[in-house]
Amino acid sequence: MSRRPALLNRSSNLADAFPILLSMTEREFATDVVRKLQKAGFRALWAGGCVRDELLGLTPQDYDIATDAHPEQVQHLFRRCIAIGASFGVIEVIGPRDPDRGGEHLTVEVATFRSDGTYSDGRRPDTVVFSSPEDDARRRDFTINGMFFDPITRELHDFVGGRADLDAKILRAIGNATERFTEDKLRVLRAVRIATRFGLEIDPPTLAAGKQIAPLIAVVSAERIAEELRKLFTHQHRGRGVRLLREFGLVEPIFPELVPAFTLPQGPPAAPTGSLWDHTLAVIDRLEPPTWPREEPVSFVLGFAALLHDVGKPRVVGRTTDRYTFHGHEHIGREMTEKITDRLRLSTAEKVRTAWLVEKHQYLAVAPTMRPSRLKPILIHPGIGELLALHRADALASGRGLEHVEFCERVLRETPPEELNPPPAITGEDLITRGLTPGPDFKRLLDAVRVAQLEGQVKSKEDGLRLVEELMRG
Repeated sequence: MSRRPALLNRSSNLADAFPILLSMTEREFATDVVRKLQKAGFRALWAGGCVRDELLGLTPQDYDIATDAHPEQVQHLFRRCIAIGASFGVIEVIGPRDPDRGGEHLTVEVATFRSDGTYSDGRRPDTVVFSSPEDDARRRDFTINGMFFDPITRELHDFVGGRADLDAKILRAIGNATERFTEDKLRVLRAVRIATRFGLEIDPPTLAAGKQIAPLIAVVSAERIAEELRKLFTHQHRGRGVRLLREFGLVEPIFPELVPAFTLPQGPPAAPTGSLWDHTLAVIDRLEPPTWPREEPVSFVLGFAALLHDVGKPRVVGRTTDRYTFHGHEHIGREMTEKITDRLRLSTAEKVRTAWLVEKHQYLAVAPTMRPSRLKPILIHPGIGELLALHRADALASGRGLEHVEFCERVLRETPPEELNPPPAITGEDLITRGLTPGPDFKRLLDAVRVAQLEGQVKSKEDGLRLVEELMRG
């Protein structure tokens, strides 16, 4: 049975039906918007990434429509719409609510075919001229993103050779690659992300132009760079993406703190096993989804922490006769990570979790011999699953065993939650009741009782209060 409601087929104005809660896919909605534009006498086609994804048999993340209708004509045709970029010919058409998205409205962007003028800010054109599909295709970034498709006639419109490049698994800039990257410097980083996502080889002139423009990416806002990085580090082939970052010359302007890793040796001085950069790549390659408390995809913060976990080593490197030393690099790394995340304007949650993972990436290495009072607090941390995944990848990349990871996983499985994180045996109120005055000693006493409780030496409030009395007697 078709999910497309009969009401929409009978309606003379699709917008009249959009407020109704209907079972309609985003694809069906995008098709109906094209149909309505065509019935009104306009040319309308799916454009860009959704066409690429459809050809690859993937479900597009969103659908974009290109048309020869001008913005005011689109607004007249669709009652429920928002002019999100009318000066650039972009109108967002709002559709019915989607139960699969929590009742949010389906939306599709409808843009007028256009040619772009100069890009003085390295992001958006200063002027646009409404034009033809051929001209519109030539202003886009890569050939595989420059195709159009008519969902009504099932006809592909390819003016830039995108289908051939897609079949050949090549990422090629449209027209003059240097011009495309100069228009929007973020396209260099997008090239890395797209090539990673689809397993594409970079066309040599495109790679050469990208290397030329890469040092200028600093003109792009931190928020736009961070959004590309989020997509890159959550992809399963993030390791290739990081290699492409270096090949394009993007590590230097985005992560200058990582440049010393290119040449810092790993392993004993007499027989180095490669550079710190090689080790970092090995960790990223071996990063697997966390499995505790349930299996989840690799998050951006976990992938990002894998990149930065040893960022502090070059700052503290030392050398003995038989090895290099990096004492305290995890604490320096946390501080550097906080500065990097601030520079990229990541969210507070992303900053805190990434910095925590970097600082604790060696913490569990001796877990089987750790005192319970040191081990239990970290095992109950919300990020323990990600930390164990990072420990596992780091151990595998270093040729070490996984006994510490397996030990922690076993403790988590076999230890009741109330034993890992029991309610505090005593509180500050208990100390006040005993006649103590709040002050600096409160924390010392409460912390001492908590340690003893986690060690199994304090099992009740009475035990805790007795310990307090002993501590106060000195």
